[in-house]
Amino acid sequence: MKRLPIGISTFSKIIEQDYLYIDKTHLARELIENHQYAFLSRPRRFGKSLFIDTLQEIFEGNRELFRGLDIEDKWDFEDKYPVIKIDFMGDLRSPDSLKQNIFKLMRQNQERLKIDCIDSDHFASCFEELIRQTYKKYQKSVVVLIDEYDKPILDNLDQMEVAIENREILKSLYTILKGSDRYIKFAFLTGVSKFSKASIFSGLNNLRDISMMPKFGNICGYTQSDIESTFLPYLEGVDLERLKVWYNGYNFLDAKIYNPFDILLFIDSGFVFDNYWFNTGTPSFLIKLFKEHNYKLAKFENIRVGKELVESFDIEKLSLETVMFQAGYLTIKELIHKRNRIEYILTYPNFETKMSFNNYLLNYFVDNHQKKITVQNALIDTLEEANVDDLEQSLQSLFASIAYNNFTNNYIENYEGFYASVLYAYFVGSGFDRVVAEDANSIGRADLSVFIDDKVYIFEFKVDQKGALAQIKDKNYHLKYQANYSEIYIIGIEFDSKIRNVVGYEWERVQ
Repeated sequence: MKRLPIGISTFSKIIEQDYLYIDKTHLARELIENHQYAFLSRPRRFGKSLFIDTLQEIFEGNRELFRGLDIEDKWDFEDKYPVIKIDFMGDLRSPDSLKQNIFKLMRQNQERLKIDCIDSDHFASCFEELIRQTYKKYQKSVVVLIDEYDKPILDNLDQMEVAIENREILKSLYTILKGSDRYIKFAFLTGVSKFSKASIFSGLNNLRDISMMPKFGNICGYTQSDIESTFLPYLEGVDLERLKVWYNGYNFLDAKIYNPFDILLFIDSGFVFDNYWFNTGTPSFLIKLFKEHNYKLAKFENIRVGKELVESFDIEKLSLETVMFQAGYLTIKELIHKRNRIEYILTYPNFETKMSFNNYLLNYFVDNHQKKITVQNALIDTLEEANVDDLEQSLQSLFASIAYNNFTNNYIENYEGFYASVLYAYFVGSGFDRVVAEDANSIGRADLSVFIDDKVYIFEFKVDQKGALAQIKDKNYHLKYQANYSEIYIIGIEFDSKIRNVVGYEWERVQ
């Protein structure tokens, strides 16, 4: 079997050294033949850089690399084009370092293309001259490929002044594309976020955002068909349904897809189900956004938003829903056409993301990491063994460990959703694969239902009020589970907003 291309984004290396490659060249040809200026947004580790590199090899006419691939007999490899490639890397933590980075990239392209640019005092002028001089030397239109176009901004969302200044630098750089249209054959930009054209691509009105076009939905990533064909020999003995639950689920309006990084590391690690993609880096500004608003964690399982919310990234008015969607922590569950508007239902893509994100938040709820693990283990043991009396002590220990000074008083006081969010995060982050918030029946919604083996636990919460258990009984939240679960436990929990802990705890087992 071919080797797995773990961490390799160089197309020639994958082909020449006989690594496994999932053919995306039919989509590359579709893109090139139908768009002159295009933009693609995908979460990190999705294969954007490999796709960019594939485009470069196509335009440079390296036919030998494409033997046996879809594009081989459908593209004129004799018709070659010079390529300018920009890939933001390294230190981008200040405007000066960004400018130095841009000048370095300009020099690298000049050396590769054997171009001498005289006007090098300003990075944007240098870029403009590079395009013109390349066109002049090769007597061919120029291809411009820009990878991680937004990295200088995203790397600085924790220092907003730098992010804004970097945005203006990039704006002056990308504006050059508009003025150089007569010299450009094709331009393609990739990144994680989708900034509005007004904020980054001012005047570049013909830039086509292909990120949510169904025909390009699988331009990056692995499909279920890939798993059941190309990858099947690598997955001998693996429960493919469990693999799907853990890692499949990203939806860009075509077939649901897997993040390649997850699948490659899962195989390389000996089929251990773990948080491979999530652990490669989660932006700390997500926590800042979460703490600034009264977000109910469970709402991210089924959140309805307008099309404009998930497709417009404004660093001066950041929305947690937008950030989570574009970064890959949420995906499209359902597309809704409402009269002349488009709306989306968003949810977690898969179990890895759902569990990992909630566990990540727990580290900010709790001061003591070891205490968090101890409480999580106690919760798991309690529910597995149905020691419901012991659950009260575990919950009191949990809320006693919360770092409340991390949140505003308004966030805590009288806000039932906070307590529900903490418990939701603990159960999901602890690895329970079925936790349902606002679990509805015909006359109401239970705050939380947790399922484990043949048992279901139904929770109702009250803040500075009594009657939580009575509400479960009155609303008959448990009846719909009687036919399918042998053990059903109903649990009413009352919180005191002054001491911020459990002060009332009642439970019953119902048949």
